[in-house]
Amino acid sequence: MTADRLAPRRVGWDGAVELIDAQVRDVVRREGIDPLRDPAAVNAIVATVVREYDERSLTGVVPPIGDLEAVSREVHDRVAGFGPLQRYLDDPKVEEIWINEPSRVFIAREGRHELTTTVLTEEEVGDLVERMLKTTGRRIDVSQPFTDARLPDGSRVHIVLGGITQRYAAINIRKFTVRATRLNDLVQLGSLTPHAAAVLDAAVAVGLNILVSGGTQAGKTTMLNALAGSIPGSERVISCEEVFEIKLPIPDWVSMQTRQAGLEGTGEVRLRDLVKESLRMRPSRVIVGEVRGEECLDLLLALNSGLPGMCTIHANSAREALTKMCTLPLLAGENIGSRFVLPTVAGCVDLVVHLGVAADGRRRVREILAVSGRIEEQAIETETLFGTVDGRLRRAEGQLPHPERFQQAGYNLAGLLTELPGGVG
Repeated sequence: MTADRLAPRRVGWDGAVELIDAQVRDVVRREGIDPLRDPAAVNAIVATVVREYDERSLTGVVPPIGDLEAVSREVHDRVAGFGPLQRYLDDPKVEEIWINEPSRVFIAREGRHELTTTVLTEEEVGDLVERMLKTTGRRIDVSQPFTDARLPDGSRVHIVLGGITQRYAAINIRKFTVRATRLNDLVQLGSLTPHAAAVLDAAVAVGLNILVSGGTQAGKTTMLNALAGSIPGSERVISCEEVFEIKLPIPDWVSMQTRQAGLEGTGEVRLRDLVKESLRMRPSRVIVGEVRGEECLDLLLALNSGLPGMCTIHANSAREALTKMCTLPLLAGENIGSRFVLPTVAGCVDLVVHLGVAADGRRRVREILAVSGRIEEQAIETETLFGTVDGRLRRAEGQLPHPERFQQAGYNLAGLLTELPGGVG
């Protein structure tokens, strides 16, 4: 037998994958298919190429491969997915993936993080970065060494180039898993009690302004989506975000996201620009994905005009969230002072829903505060509607603001706030 006949037999599994991968990519290029946008077409090509390869292996021209399904999956992940990371993206239990360096890939699964056995090369990491940003319109380079982007499946990716990090690029992928689109879904997940869900549902329906607070990965965006599920379908909603994450079951909804500056340093669209523009779009309600800086002032001005709204904010408690809402607008300019901000926050924010992560990794609502609108000794007065007692969210003595809105909408406010025996309301 000649050396040419023996060579293919030494190729083995990796060689077979490489051969099939090369053939699939050749077909994809010839047919002008965008793998990330049309993975179904790539899947069909992979199936055809693998079947033809398997038929050729019967003649001894190429080495046989035992597990056709495994080969097909790996080639598909290489061409139309994100290679070694794709299995984690496909795993519904994995919530986040991050790469500290090529040999250290971590995942968070059901609230707990772990080091995986996946080992990449520096070239593979670079290829992943390029592929992730290909369809997003975002860029990363020496002048813009970090970026946020949204992957085709809705996951959010944050990338920091090496040089800002000590050596290697750092990548975080936060998967967008739609586990709750309504408040009742959060009840089923154990994040919220039925009574609290009923109160929040009514609060959204009558147009109270709600601030959702919590730490990183506490479930703020999920709560925001669930709250938005209670918005009446007749309303027109405008949402503003840094990266698209909000999903609303509302027919009249426009979503907007920020944009980086181009290579010439122009064309940037900031979050506060989006908030300002949203007011010109005839909204019934405005939702801001997260306030981190001076855009907080623009949101407060919108809410102060009588427009209902919701947003999220990073904070360690509900009261700290209110304090932060009073501090962030000061970043907008020297002419903005606490004498204006404090009463504006007190008059605009109606409820604060604070979330936390329990020791078992489950996300739960820890506290719901009602803001009375009054200020005493330079502090905003609040009342606790619900608080955590013995690990469970329970009704406290606080009352809902704007009772007249509930009455006009036909709610029995006393009955809504009364918790039935057994902890169900």
